[in-house]
Amino acid sequence: MPQFENAYYQQLPGFYTALQPTPLKAARLLYYSQPLAQELGLDASWFTPEKTPIWAGETLLPGMQPLAQVYSGHQFGSWAGQLGDGRGILLGEQRLADGRSMDWHLKGAGLTPYSRMGDGRAVLRSVIREFLASEALYHLGIPTTRALTIVTSEHPVFREQPERGAMLLRVAESHVRFGHFEHFYYRKQSEQVRQLADFVIARHWSQWVDEQDRYLLWFTDVVERTARMIAHWQCVGFAHGVMNTDNMSILGLTMDYGPYGFLDDYRPDYICNHSDHQGRYAFDNQPAVGLWNLHRLAQTLSGLLSAEQLQQALAAYEPALMQAYGDQMRAKLGLFTQSKQDNDLLTGLLSLMAQEGRDYTRTFRLLSDVEQQQSQTPLRDEFIDRDAFDGWYQKYRQRLQLEQVSDAERQQAMKRANPKLILRNYLAQQAIEAAEQDDVSKLARLHQALLQPFADDAQYDDLAALPPDWGKHLEISCSS
Repeated sequence: MPQFENAYYQQLPGFYTALQPTPLKAARLLYYSQPLAQELGLDASWFTPEKTPIWAGETLLPGMQPLAQVYSGHQFGSWAGQLGDGRGILLGEQRLADGRSMDWHLKGAGLTPYSRMGDGRAVLRSVIREFLASEALYHLGIPTTRALTIVTSEHPVFREQPERGAMLLRVAESHVRFGHFEHFYYRKQSEQVRQLADFVIARHWSQWVDEQDRYLLWFTDVVERTARMIAHWQCVGFAHGVMNTDNMSILGLTMDYGPYGFLDDYRPDYICNHSDHQGRYAFDNQPAVGLWNLHRLAQTLSGLLSAEQLQQALAAYEPALMQAYGDQMRAKLGLFTQSKQDNDLLTGLLSLMAQEGRDYTRTFRLLSDVEQQQSQTPLRDEFIDRDAFDGWYQKYRQRLQLEQVSDAERQQAMKRANPKLILRNYLAQQAIEAAEQDDVSKLARLHQALLQPFADDAQYDDLAALPPDWGKHLEISCSS
């Protein structure tokens, strides 16, 4: 039996509203993540039809104390005021055998005081998208919340049209966001800001609890975690789509998946959210938005740190982002050492890809098979302007020959950095459409493939293939 504690409930009164989930009618378990279940100490018996009430919000496990968190935030660059868990409920915090604590958070759990004009529900489409994306990013090595279960029902939920209601059990070490701090700062409740900072430091940065400069150490780490997370996004071609401050994790976790998208054709200005008319959250804007959001968080900490200390912490962002991005992109290029020409090699390749709309993931995966002594490569056939590619490729081969590393060793390392398979929007859409007809086979197969995105597994070659043209033009909105 999982052991639950309720530190958030007990230590932060006034930061939430205690309330029970509102179950869906005739709910049933559609799918769950077996690998995550094992990490949480849950065997298959927890996912039988008899246990569905647990995942549907009908039955609470011993020790759970459900609550909806209150927070605020900036949305699309404008102050949005009070927000909060409008359809999510924190059920409790599971204490794992290794000492870690994991929030169990139920999305689509019904109306809360923070639902505003919403209905407190989630639809099957959005639940499947979040399930797949969080699993995909986790197995790509990117910090993220996780998804354990998908529950569905015949209960209609209205978006652009009636859809099937659903719930997602999400797991993370914390659900505290930048927006939590903004909420109390803008309400001029400085003591609550301090209380929340002390709470997260004690739970997640306990090594600094007794340090005199603990707030500076902590905020600097938040800055660096955020920078590294976004560097990871850029390296795999992931666009979040809604980088509002209420969607930014204090732990540097990717969270709140909505209109996300992985790059197909390499377009630096790719916008995955059709509601983002100004392109604020375009792919190439994500690093700058991350820093802008950290400035909003810094403002809320002005009662804990001096302006000089806040600037000192924020100054860590660009070096951390560039270090993480440089290390990962060098690995994608198969470079084990650093050279002044590396940046020119990378920008040269990305420029060629952008000019011709080459597929981001496929290009780097094909690059992983290059042999430094061979003047020809199958990657050349991907490009129309062969002369331009040949010019770049000659410089690349010359750079590889400086490495003193065998082709076999380099290729193996590159395939650990360049995934063969990513979660393309059209694959998620196919899984959704089948699941809406009670067929989970595509969802299950896609999930299994995403568990090993770097593997050369022929049984998933169809999922790693280039997308059909229609698959590149799916429009995804925040309502997803």
